[in-house]
Amino acid sequence: MNATTISRRSWLQRTATGFGALALHELVQAAQSPLAVKVPRFPAKAKRVIFLFMSGGPSQPDLFDPKDYIRRMHGQAISAPINTNELRVGTDKFLALATHGTVKARGQSGMMISDLLPHTASIADEICMLRAVHADNNQHQPAALQFHTGVTADVRPSMGSWISYGLGAENQNLPSFISIHPDSDTRLYGSSFLPAAHQGTKVIVPQDAKQSPIDYLADISGDAKAQRTRIDFTQRMNKHLIDQTGTDPRMEGMIESMEIAFRMQTATPELVDISNESEATKQLYGVGGKDTDKNARACLLARKMSEAGVRFVQVTIGGWDHHGDIRNALPKSCAASDQPCAALIKDLKSRGLLEDTLVVWSGEFGRTPWSQDLSGTSPIEKHGREHQPESFCTWMAGGGIKPGFTFGETDDFGFRPVSGKVHLHDLHATILNQLGLDHEKLTWRHLGRDFRLTDVYGNVVKEILA
Repeated sequence: MNATTISRRSWLQRTATGFGALALHELVQAAQSPLAVKVPRFPAKAKRVIFLFMSGGPSQPDLFDPKDYIRRMHGQAISAPINTNELRVGTDKFLALATHGTVKARGQSGMMISDLLPHTASIADEICMLRAVHADNNQHQPAALQFHTGVTADVRPSMGSWISYGLGAENQNLPSFISIHPDSDTRLYGSSFLPAAHQGTKVIVPQDAKQSPIDYLADISGDAKAQRTRIDFTQRMNKHLIDQTGTDPRMEGMIESMEIAFRMQTATPELVDISNESEATKQLYGVGGKDTDKNARACLLARKMSEAGVRFVQVTIGGWDHHGDIRNALPKSCAASDQPCAALIKDLKSRGLLEDTLVVWSGEFGRTPWSQDLSGTSPIEKHGREHQPESFCTWMAGGGIKPGFTFGETDDFGFRPVSGKVHLHDLHATILNQLGLDHEKLTWRHLGRDFRLTDVYGNVVKEILA
């Protein structure tokens, strides 16, 4: 392992004082765990990450990067800056589609943000806007897979798993990696060839007391002592089997998961309960709101999990795939996510957590400046936008990233980057850098070679570092 494990003695002392009173045998097991706390390779600006994943691809021309040329040419055919032999369903006419609503300068930084995102506009001076991010695939699942794992195909460890592997868990009562309302593709939060302890734990935000946030977590015995006895017996059998058969990553992962599940049975119910949050906090996020409730609860839970010591929390917010009638659909997507996401930044800052928490907001790609008409007959006001991995917008906040800073520009079409180009490998390298991890050194030997999140690519985007 490339991150140095701290001594067992100092770790036990820190755990006993910082993570609550665990039984001695639990402390010893935790110190030997793959989730034991590890020291970063160099001083870190961030201790944890919250990834707000806007699944479907938000429209950057409508939200952050309007183009005057496209506005002037609205409804007219334009000379598309692409290979016309590429299959682009519904875009054969290449009609320019002007920005919906108004995008204007916000805050002292003058960051360009749409009226559709008034809450995000209010935190313009807290975020760093990357306007020339690009990926390698224009289909949802391969693009989402690349954003989460660094590759468009294959099964590789997700970003959260790499971070868990590199740093371990701050709180031994909780997983190091949580995925709230994840996509059905488990690869987006899987650990692949890394130890199973580093995979993401799927969490849903409970709407009532009967709903469990984590599958199969409830202790049906009602007696913690009896539960501990049963687990100890099962663990002895599992370890005896490993001694007989040799190393078995799946069995070792099961042993680790049973231990952390037992500890989570005590810690999780209180953590996912937002009833003890102040009314002001719940109103800040939009809890109870017609449009915002689900995402508000998810973002609030992300803050609680991060505050409790979870290294990597990802929140998936869907509804951004606007191939048709974007002018009616986009405002609804914005209304559902704008307030909760902006509230997370405000809440973290008010609690003194934003400084060492890195927040990343992005979709898997963006949308084209020309329209898409799937019916072939709709007036342009009913058109949508096609997928665009060539350039899109991502914003970051906290964790040593420059606040109120815009980086990168696209061409007059809003299609290709002309400066400040950031590939997903560069973004991943930068995220790891802020955590004190060298993306070239954080590796795992598999199938005869070393693998890493950025494969053989990636450079830290130093221009955006505070």
